[in-house]
Amino acid sequence: MMTPEQNAELYQSSRARPQQFWGQQAEKFITWSHPFESIVQGNLAAQNVRWFEGGKLNACYNCVDRHLPTRANDIAIIWESDDPHLSTKLTFQQLHENVCRLANVFKDCGIAKGDRVCIYLPMIVEVIIAMLACARIGAVHAVVFGGFSAESLQTRINDAACKLVVTADEGIRGNKIIPLKQNTDQALKACPSVKKVIVVSRTANTTNWQENRDIDYAKAMARAAMECACEPMEANEPLFILYTSGSTGKPKGIVHGTGGYLVYAAMTHRYIFDYQPGDIYWCSADVGWITGHAYLVYGPLLNGATTVLFEGTPHYPTHARYWEIIDKHQVNIFYTSPTAIRALRQEGDQFVKRTSRQSLKILGSVGEPINAAVWQWYFDVVGEKRCNIVDTWWQTETGGIMIAPLPGSVSEPGSAGKPFFGITASVVDEEGQPVSVNTRGKLVITQCWPGMMLTIFDDPVRFKETYFTPGKQCYITGDNAYQDESGNFWVTGRHDDVIKVSGHRIGTGELESAIVQHPDISEAAVVSVAHAIKGNAIYAFVTPKSNVTVSEALKKALLLEVRKAIGAIAVPDHIQWTTALPKTRSGKIMRRILRQIANQQFDNFGDTSTLADPSVIQTLMKDRILIENS
Repeated sequence: MMTPEQNAELYQSSRARPQQFWGQQAEKFITWSHPFESIVQGNLAAQNVRWFEGGKLNACYNCVDRHLPTRANDIAIIWESDDPHLSTKLTFQQLHENVCRLANVFKDCGIAKGDRVCIYLPMIVEVIIAMLACARIGAVHAVVFGGFSAESLQTRINDAACKLVVTADEGIRGNKIIPLKQNTDQALKACPSVKKVIVVSRTANTTNWQENRDIDYAKAMARAAMECACEPMEANEPLFILYTSGSTGKPKGIVHGTGGYLVYAAMTHRYIFDYQPGDIYWCSADVGWITGHAYLVYGPLLNGATTVLFEGTPHYPTHARYWEIIDKHQVNIFYTSPTAIRALRQEGDQFVKRTSRQSLKILGSVGEPINAAVWQWYFDVVGEKRCNIVDTWWQTETGGIMIAPLPGSVSEPGSAGKPFFGITASVVDEEGQPVSVNTRGKLVITQCWPGMMLTIFDDPVRFKETYFTPGKQCYITGDNAYQDESGNFWVTGRHDDVIKVSGHRIGTGELESAIVQHPDISEAAVVSVAHAIKGNAIYAFVTPKSNVTVSEALKKALLLEVRKAIGAIAVPDHIQWTTALPKTRSGKIMRRILRQIANQQFDNFGDTSTLADPSVIQTLMKDRILIENS
């Protein structure tokens, strides 16, 4: 682990001599089949950035082949089934053989360099094999989260014009069956670009079969050759397309290139998690999201790490499942979401304390801001006050972690910390001018970095309009933040997650954090409702812990908590108790739905296909009507 002084020195070097710095990192972390001719060309103002032009490499070679001379028999993947009694391990040699076979199967299906392949699989080893097989032959993978509906799958397949789908008969999650092949068949009724479907047998239950289209994975793999050459890829040729969750507007097909993305994924994984050879590393994210891409698959495998792939949920068969897996596989580094941490905290400490967790050295958080109370529980109870916590801020578009407290550094609970090496972040006002310390504004990145997205697939205009301002040297993150006196960044929510009450701007993240500080509260989401005098008032949806009975006294305590934390202007006018919030399958709260319910706009909720549990809407509507009539 580097000292804070070493981290500061490296950061200053990366800022002072960025070309030299990134060139050194590219040589250190990646094996190139042909050297790059330049380090970076273009700039953010012109939206024409290209990293490591002329350089050629292959993602699969860097993740697998180059480790074989020294690590062929080392474990690359530990797969933990939904069933606590079932787990398997794959060495780098076994991973290589499987990837080569599947790459040859892809070729037999007519897949060539540049073709798009949709991967719609559960969290089984075949999902990683399929991603690497695409990369090996230069095909572009578009992974779709296995919990998405047929409609969502169809939208993504058609947008990317995929030629091939890799799926499974069914998935298993929390002992529940997910009908993946059935969803695929339904989606493909209107996907003319798809020619073949490869089907992995997970449950061996009977599914529909189209003889001229569907291919049995096991049979095809048994016939395929065990050797397949790697396709050299220019650094800026695409590695994958990954769609945003679709919680607002049409999903965007984020395109990431090969060279810059791999450099950044490898480097951030190594430094931010203090990865050391032999560490067992576990990122609990689904491969269908960018966290799974960068920090379950590419980052760890680029560094030759053993990566844990978990099929199930943190609650099955008991709320101790995460902690039992950590003990079972002696996990050293654990990276998960605040959503999961909050849910497990809600169930009490007993499930954590029945396990040892002595192997842990690093605890990570990703996906959304983590409030101080939840951070403290993670540190005190899960990590027993001996594990470094790295609370990371980044996005699908950034390709890797941008702001985080490096292991060994000191940060306040709830703060995202300082920018990573080579990253320059700023907080600006509506006119794009930097704001003063402790003043909330828009978070922007003012210097390009290797992991940044190339474009939005087949929509360069939307790419420029969404993320850039013409002539301005910055990337617009869409998040609000402020920077404190120590240089730490505090991310407070999205631009559209700001409520203006009587002319005062109130960030939802800060307000929700104040509510969740109360020990009886598990989760909260706040939105605005129309108010004749204030313009907007604050409406809070609050989930108490499972053993708590709601009361007027609890409501008053929450209002006092907010008043103390932020001020009288931020006190909610309304609190609606609820057992669940409407969330996407990636765990993001769909605030637009809450805004409609709070404002009693029940006519049209738009696209709800990404909701994990659509029935939550009806429950919230009924309760809202009862509140109005009471």
